[in-house]
Amino acid sequence: MQLSDRIGRRMKLHDLHVLMTVVQAGSMSKAASLLNTTQSAISRSIAELENAVGARLLDRGRRGVEPTQYGGALLKRGIVVFDELKQGMQDIEFLSDPRAGELRLGGGPTVSEGIVLTVIEKLSRQYPRVVFHVAPGGTLALLDELRARRIELAFAQLSDPAPDDMDQEVLFEEPLVVVAGMENPWAHRRQVRLAELVKEPWTWPPPGTAHDALVVQAFRASGLEPPRATVYAEAINMQTRLAANGRFLAIVPAFIMRLPAKHPTLKVLPVELPATHRQIGIITLKNRTLSPLAQLFFEVAREVAKPLAKTKW
Repeated sequence: MQLSDRIGRRMKLHDLHVLMTVVQAGSMSKAASLLNTTQSAISRSIAELENAVGARLLDRGRRGVEPTQYGGALLKRGIVVFDELKQGMQDIEFLSDPRAGELRLGGGPTVSEGIVLTVIEKLSRQYPRVVFHVAPGGTLALLDELRARRIELAFAQLSDPAPDDMDQEVLFEEPLVVVAGMENPWAHRRQVRLAELVKEPWTWPPPGTAHDALVVQAFRASGLEPPRATVYAEAINMQTRLAANGRFLAIVPAFIMRLPAKHPTLKVLPVELPATHRQIGIITLKNRTLSPLAQLFFEVAREVAKPLAKTKW
């Protein structure tokens, strides 16, 4: 029997779904519980699928049921199959009612609280029934989410060069800036040198993050030994809150001082942070057709980013 015949006549989507569930659950009994069926029915589906492809797909190991190399190859393609079918159903739902739908996307902490939040607010007013799922994470984690097809779009700092399996589009380029609360004495200075601020209490993201590396680079590019922050915090709202309270200085991406609105209790200090410009953009998985809702989100993000791309900080 030809391969196309085995696929068209003998391979069932239901059996492929069973295989994916077994691997995710780690055992046939757990998969049976998740699918509300019997273990014998699960075994039968796996046997029929193995017969259709002509290879053993599962092995029993110490950690439970694991895919063979053949099973792994089929699962890799199976994820794509079900993702495309799911996207097709979402396309139909959106076409029948463009005011509803769901979109899964990801973004780093600062990007999510900036441009992602702004786009969501704009679309939510126009499409109040649309549901957005925003996954947090750094660029590497978001790339994994894209590859697993758990999100459609990722908003993050772009890498150069781009990964071979990803498409990137630059939305804008922005530096880091130093901010202080309006009651902080530094907020009333017209000129500030970075060297004057070394001994101040600082807050920025944890060591090892891309943001932290840029901060360290900025101090060293100014001929200064970078200080240790008093508070390392991933959450941008914690950093800005500490600065707004008056004592701390925070180093944040410049665009959050504009999106979704200016922070009335914070001021950008007139101090240069060299070598901190970075490209922010959208990352998508190559050869994956975006849903209409994802395409709409993409288009609105471009519009929101236009004034940021023209801003000279």
